[in-house]
Amino acid sequence: MYEVAYRDIGIVEYNAAWQYQAQLFDEIVDIKKKNNDLPADRQITTPNWLLFCEHPHVFTLGKSGEEENLLVDALQLRAKHASFVRTNRGGDITYHGPGQIVGYPILNLSYFVKGARDYIDKLEESIILTLQVFGIRGERLEGATGVWLDPLVVSRARKICAIGVRTSHWVSMHGFALNVNTDLSYFNMINPCGFTDKAVTSIERELGSPVPMEQVKKVLREKMAEVYNFKLIE
Repeated sequence: MYEVAYRDIGIVEYNAAWQYQAQLFDEIVDIKKKNNDLPADRQITTPNWLLFCEHPHVFTLGKSGEEENLLVDALQLRAKHASFVRTNRGGDITYHGPGQIVGYPILNLSYFVKGARDYIDKLEESIILTLQVFGIRGERLEGATGVWLDPLVVSRARKICAIGVRTSHWVSMHGFALNVNTDLSYFNMINPCGFTDKAVTSIERELGSPVPMEQVKKVLREKMAEVYNFKLIE
């Protein structure tokens, strides 16, 4: 069983977290490249990381996204103390902010999954199992990544967790954003993930009261370790 080091890096600006991810990502890629020139019995086991954090208010746009899905201008962003960042992850536009768990798995994927779809499926499954612990039924929506509630009921379908990742050299970065005690009004400033006809929700909204972030983080990292079959090092 491979090890994954867990770090909660607290409240951190999006670009600073992105830079930190990139450093860890490059470290894994460099080791994998060196291993290509070594016999199997001399290859080095790469490190693996799971970062949790919260971001100050920020809207991020994936490389396949449309900037038109940001519905406000720069002045309105400043009025809401929010920023806008174009990223190299997949997916369209989303919001990050306080009360949301943003998870960045930086993994040598050859240790944990069979393919890209398997990696996403396991992210979704980890979130679904976490929500179950809090009495919420999360599901998948065909043709869309992330975790949804009532996805087949057009008038009630709502997203509770967005997923947008990048993989290169079979190493992952970026990840997911689970709404726990999030100020959902910020989602009114975008077409979340490019959708114009679906709502967004949070654990707090579904349960009717805030939930301790540390409690959700503990359950979530344990479920990820279970689903991906890794040993979590805290």
